[in-house]
Amino acid sequence: MTYQRSASSAAVVLASPEQVFELLDNPEVLGAHMQRPSFMMLGTSMKYGLDEAKGRAIGSVIRMTGAILGLSLFLEQVVIERRPPTSKTWETRGKVRLLVIGRYRMGFSIDPTPAGCVLNVRIDYDLPDRLPDRLLGHLLGGFYANWCVRKMADDACLHFGPVSRKP
Repeated sequence: MTYQRSASSAAVVLASPEQVFELLDNPEVLGAHMQRPSFMMLGTSMKYGLDEAKGRAIGSVIRMTGAILGLSLFLEQVVIERRPPTSKTWETRGKVRLLVIGRYRMGFSIDPTPAGCVLNVRIDYDLPDRLPDRLLGHLLGGFYANWCVRKMADDACLHFGPVSRKP
């Protein structure tokens, strides 16, 4: 499946690949920035619903719901690849209702270094299907996608030490 747009963020994490994978394998930790009200979330947040595998197995289902400006938001994601301690990928399935991005594939990869590892978080996405949201996506989709992957990478770094951007 191909997507219209993409964003990624890389950072050096001062921890082993195993430690970083263990942290990020938990969708609620990885998506913590979505569960807290923020400017980028227009003061709202999303709630996670996890299956019995808690998002930690191929085929595992992760649901997100919320509301923004009176509009219900929702999506369902499924883990399509999981290779501890080096990578994990998930993608949306079914109907997606978000404001500035539509269906997407997201994931991370971890490469060992002498000082820890390099974490790369990426998202490949389409603009929303609905016309008003699609227009917002043209204006803000890239900004939001970049914020999201950067927050995930930065949050992992901060968990283990200071943030270090990969050159």
